Amino acid sequence: MIYLSLFTISFLAATILPFSSELTLAGLIATSNYDNLFLLIVASFGNVLGSVVNWVLGFYSRNLTTKKWFPFKDNQIKNSSKWFRKFGKWSLLFAWVPIVGDPLTLVAGLLKVRFIEFIILVAIGKVSRYFVVFYLMG
Repeated sequence: MIYLSLFTISFLAATILPFSSELTLAGLIATSNYDNLFLLIVASFGNVLGSVVNWVLGFYSRNLTTKKWFPFKDNQIKNSSKWFRKFGKWSLLFAWVPIVGDPLTLVAGLLKVRFIEFIILVAIGKVSRYFVVFYLMG
């Protein structure tokens, strides 16, 4: 059950919701009651999958970004778009960065970044971030 909870928190942390999956992962590793490598894998998979949802949302909802209910605010999209214009697809390595990272994955979808490139770059960044937590706590 704890692995499902970690997956859910990591997934939601990759959306606009303010969850801290790093603290959750660190806390679980600190208890030493679980398989730490499996915790790393579950957190990584959930967080990357959450970013995929953002990419799909951006890819298929270009006309919805102006709606009030849309989960990302205009200024978040503009800031992330600046990052994207400055660093190109390589900015996706920073999809884990708070505030800018989640809208960045949406912008990648809006700009029709190839999915395979998206998933590789986002996974490298997000798994690396969790690996740092894993290493520091282990």
